[in-house]
Amino acid sequence: MKTRSVLVETMILQAVIVFTGIGTLAFLLLEPHLEGRNTNAITYEIYFNDPFLAYAYVASGSFFVALYQAFKLLRFAGTNRIFSEAAVRAVRTIRHCAIAMIAFVVVGEFIVLPNADEMPPPILMGLFIFLGSTVVAAAMSVLEHILQPMINVPPGGSSTA
Repeated sequence: MKTRSVLVETMILQAVIVFTGIGTLAFLLLEPHLEGRNTNAITYEIYFNDPFLAYAYVASGSFFVALYQAFKLLRFAGTNRIFSEAAVRAVRTIRHCAIAMIAFVVVGEFIVLPNADEMPPPILMGLFIFLGSTVVAAAMSVLEHILQPMINVPPGGSSTA
């Protein structure tokens, strides 16, 4: 009975991850059309005359890779394979994606800063993404350090080293 509830809980969390990915993708595709300076622009002008938008799309790639790895990690948890080398690799990949997001945000903030007098919302958004990515990177680092020794322990539970 307990296994069934864990499976249902992981499926719910996987659904949350899928909806988060869909919502993020919809935001990335729709927000440029709603932005103040693009209200009367044609699609070509929106997507091909704004290099920062292209930068944001490239930077979002690491977010989607991390979402996929989180989905895989939940699959490992649902099938009682959380203490496996594949799960540790997924955690490590999520941590690397969070660090990449931090780097993308820092570079993006330097791109936006020369126009900071007219663009405070992007700076604040970058700060939120930076803080969130920092929390995720720290949490994944801790989780990796918890999982790694457990997969190195031989069956039987104790180490003879």
